[in-house]
Amino acid sequence: MRNKKQPDERKPLRGVLVAAVTPRRAHEHSIDLAATLEMIDFLGSSGVNGIALLGSTGEFVHFALDDRRHMLNFAARRSRVPLLVNVSHSTLDGAIELARGAALAGVAGVLLMPPYYFRHTQDSIRSFFLNFADAVDEATPIYLYNIPACTNEIAPATVTELLAGGRFAGIKDSSGNLEYFGVLRAAAARARFTLFAGHERIYLACKRAGADGIISGAASAIPELMVALDRAFDAGVEADTCRFEEYVIEFVDHAEALPWPLMVKEASRLRGVKAGAFAAPPGEEGERRLAEFSDWFSNWWPGVMRECAK
Repeated sequence: MRNKKQPDERKPLRGVLVAAVTPRRAHEHSIDLAATLEMIDFLGSSGVNGIALLGSTGEFVHFALDDRRHMLNFAARRSRVPLLVNVSHSTLDGAIELARGAALAGVAGVLLMPPYYFRHTQDSIRSFFLNFADAVDEATPIYLYNIPACTNEIAPATVTELLAGGRFAGIKDSSGNLEYFGVLRAAAARARFTLFAGHERIYLACKRAGADGIISGAASAIPELMVALDRAFDAGVEADTCRFEEYVIEFVDHAEALPWPLMVKEASRLRGVKAGAFAAPPGEEGERRLAEFSDWFSNWWPGVMRECAK
């Protein structure tokens, strides 16, 4: 039975969706469920249009299938904004199993990247997505997830073919490549689908080119700023749009000093969110950079937050 507390998943998704961190228990490889529910409350009250769970910012590769399913069932009952869930797995069977559980929870859609770790041909990747679509309830919207830094790229010819077939609801493109985004935009003009940017540095360029929104890892720590940027753009207030974009890029510049999930978790923690333990120790140099980031963010964020609230 579908979860009755989730919002209507048939409404088109657009605007700012959060690529949420996943709170992890210290000295374990399991998800801290209580902290996750608190985080969902925090993000849901920040003005965002939805939350995407267990993506790359959410470090899904660290968690077992049962843990991912268990967390999603509780998250779907808790959230008052639409949920997407990344069901990516190194095997087709694992991705299908996760997607079927997500469908039963009543999520607004699932994200799926190509099988990761090993190199795959584009023919293999095409077959992977099509077999997945055959196996999953057609009522469940499927969003392709292109993130070549972490796995195989969905090549332009492949993504165009897949999206033209009408079996996929859209795509999250985390390539950071505006030329690739242009291919997607041209495809969207021929076959309507939802087009999400996945990289904050080029979000405004993507939005000007026709992106429907962003699935943002930075929004896990600074959701109010991402929402303020999106609203300023939609309202046509160029001065605010440029100022908020500068703040977003400033955050990304600082956060990229160490692995992305680590810095986003640290910024979230400084805001009182129980973001959980790091997956790996940062080392001596990393500890120094982490301390510098913490000092910078603690001084920087209050002023930015005041501007977002105006």
